[in-house]
Amino acid sequence: MSSSPSESISLPPLNLPQGPEDKFREFLEIRGEKLTAPRRTLIAHIFAHHKHFDADELVSDLQTSGQRVSRATVYRTLRLLVEAGILRELRLTNRTVYEHDYGYPSHDHMHCTECGTILEFTNEEIRQLRERMASLHGFRASGHRFIITGKCGKCLRARSPRRRLDLI
Repeated sequence: MSSSPSESISLPPLNLPQGPEDKFREFLEIRGEKLTAPRRTLIAHIFAHHKHFDADELVSDLQTSGQRVSRATVYRTLRLLVEAGILRELRLTNRTVYEHDYGYPSHDHMHCTECGTILEFTNEEIRQLRERMASLHGFRASGHRFIITGKCGKCLRARSPRRRLDLI
């Protein structure tokens, strides 16, 4: 299986009483906005699968599946979904990707800068460190973002060292 920029190893969702569409509808109502048909299409498409994606991939996926949503609507809706706490924005080495935030456990990431694979993981020590550091500084942490960048095992195995500098 070859890696693509959107390939990821993901965590399972949590069981929540309210779905992402209902949560987004509530968010929009508070702002005096409506959940339009294109926004509903986007929510359904985004939450049909758990994967990391960028805006261009989303536009392409929508076109491939025959769903018509303008590029401008995609960008505006992604911004709103992040603001609503439904999606999380991750700024990687060379692009910005989105992932489900609502309904998924707190987690961290490893990002292969060669093939683009994103791996999700949880680590209690990282969470405890966050809490200790926040407490030490009189800070109340609501979350964190931790992304380890480097090369995945597959890319390391595929690239045999040819020069001395490659061994470093």
